[in-house]
Amino acid sequence: MRTIRNKTPATARTDDAERARSGPGRDLAPLLAGAATAVAGCGALFAFADSDSPLRGPLTLFFLLVTPAAALGAALRGLEPFGRLVTALAGSIVVNMLVAQGMLAVHRWSVRGGLVAVTALSALMLLPVVARRLRGTVRRHASQVADDKRSVTVKPTKT
Repeated sequence: MRTIRNKTPATARTDDAERARSGPGRDLAPLLAGAATAVAGCGALFAFADSDSPLRGPLTLFFLLVTPAAALGAALRGLEPFGRLVTALAGSIVVNMLVAQGMLAVHRWSVRGGLVAVTALSALMLLPVVARRLRGTVRRHASQVADDKRSVTVKPTKT
């Protein structure tokens, strides 16, 4: 007799993703994420240090676009990758425009203030994601402790 198993959509997706990630390009995403973080950090550093570098403008703009987009992308983990990318970039532009409008409305516009405001809003958007992950870790740890307490270890006795 032979058993035929149907794959559920979730397992089919993970199996396909694992197959697609095998090969020489599978480590490219973390490398690109690290490079983007370094470039964005340099942009923020140039802006806060008031550097005269010609790279200050493009790198600061990169920081202003990537920081809220990364926070929103982490919060939108249920979407497909392309949809998450488009939504995160659109949300990033909205966050930057709202910060600029708010600062102009109260007559407190400054580059450093804008960077601080965008960074603070991005951190606030990232807090629920971090809390959700911590709650999941705590829940998994608690279930493992409960499983350990329920299990009984039997030691063999000499006869």
